[in-house]
Amino acid sequence: MIEVKGLKKIYVMGEESVAALAGVDLKFERGEHTAVIGPSGSGKSSLMNIIGGLDRPTAGQYLFEGEDVATFDDVQLALFRNKRIGFIFQSFQLLPRLTALQNVELPMIYGDIAPRERKERAQMLLDRVGLGSRSGHRPAQMSGGQQQRVAIARALANKPDLLLADEPTGALDSKTGKEVLELFRELNREGLTLIIVTHDLGVAAQAKRRVTFRDGEILSDEYGVIEEAIIGTTGAAH
Repeated sequence: MIEVKGLKKIYVMGEESVAALAGVDLKFERGEHTAVIGPSGSGKSSLMNIIGGLDRPTAGQYLFEGEDVATFDDVQLALFRNKRIGFIFQSFQLLPRLTALQNVELPMIYGDIAPRERKERAQMLLDRVGLGSRSGHRPAQMSGGQQQRVAIARALANKPDLLLADEPTGALDSKTGKEVLELFRELNREGLTLIIVTHDLGVAAQAKRRVTFRDGEILSDEYGVIEEAIIGTTGAAH
């Protein structure tokens, strides 16, 4: 589904150049549940931003189902983000003046979906994440866990091929974080491709694959879910 070849991302700061990605080669198959882990500055967020179409590589190829996304112009890139990728962020990124239903509808507005269909699908997705009765509430009227569930529903609005989550449990308590991760696992079991960027080993332990970055390079690439017994670090960033 996804292949990056010789992927480089170089940031220029004054007279210095920093290589966030130093020629990465990596593949992700459709239906995989992958955790990309590593310390701050390791390159994992740069990789996510490029895969999500939020940033462009300095060099290399990014193939999504055979298309080189690195060559897309701004209009193509915006369409790609809207139609193919669902984003979930640590800080939720909900619009405070909109209700839960309106926040979930938002990507579908940009996707030119008819109003009635938007509302029906947004309500269905809120039901799916257990917030059907909170559709008229604004973010300030909801807990952090509820806001993250709204963000997940919004990410699913346009039926994306890939769900990208950046530290999705970092602002949540341990219990709520585990509930959100179980929702991710359920979505993956239904066939959704999922990539989670995290520094939390408890979050990474539940993925079927773990790719570890350090200094812009892949340090390890491992498969297999780790036993539930070791999972205990999920929750607020530490």
